[in-house]
This record gives sequence, structure tokens and C-alpha cells, in this order.
Amino acid sequence: MMLNDAQSGRIVVRVDRDLEDLIPNFMANRANDLITMRDAVDKADYETIRGLAHGLKGAGGGYGFDALSEIAAAIEQAAKVKDSGQIRAWLTDLADYLKKVEIVYE
Repeated sequence: MMLNDAQSGRIVVRVDRDLEDLIPNFMANRANDLITMRDAVDKADYETIRGLAHGLKGAGGGYGFDALSEIAAAIEQAAKVKDSGQIRAWLTDLADYLKKVEIVYE
């Protein structure tokens, strides 16, 4: 479940406490995915982008990061049609999301 705190710009995601040990590594991997996809779009490597976005789409929902899955789905679609402008726009959204997300374990 995601709550967007408009005043602070935070995005609060509530995650099952059982996943607490896995989340820091999961989030670090997402930051690495962002770097890899930015590099790939510079090289017009749409297959790398599509593959990473596809994996991210599935993983995000599995951990409760539904907005992450939605962004990844959009990146995947843009990669399929080789739309570098849309990919860059969605990667900006992904970076913003990763910067603002705050995880609360329940």
C-alpha cells in the first residue's frame, strides 16, 4: 500500500515485517537497475532495458511496491517500441520514486 505525503514529497510504502531483511538489498538493486537502464538507453540497448523493466515489474508487486511495478511496465512498453524519449521520462520518474520512497515495516 502506497501513501503519498504531498507536503513532504515522501512516498510511504508499507511492507510486511517478514521482508525487512530483504528490502535494503532489493532497493540497492533497483538503484543499480536505474544506472544500467540509463546507460542502456544511451547505447540504444532496448533489449537490456526491456529485460530489466520486465523483471522489476514482477518484483515490485511481490514486495508491495505497486507504483514501482507500474513505472517498470511503462518502461518495458517504451523499450518494446524503442521510444528513448519515453524511456528517459519514465527513468526520471523511477529515480524520483526511489529518492522519495519511505518504507514502513508492519
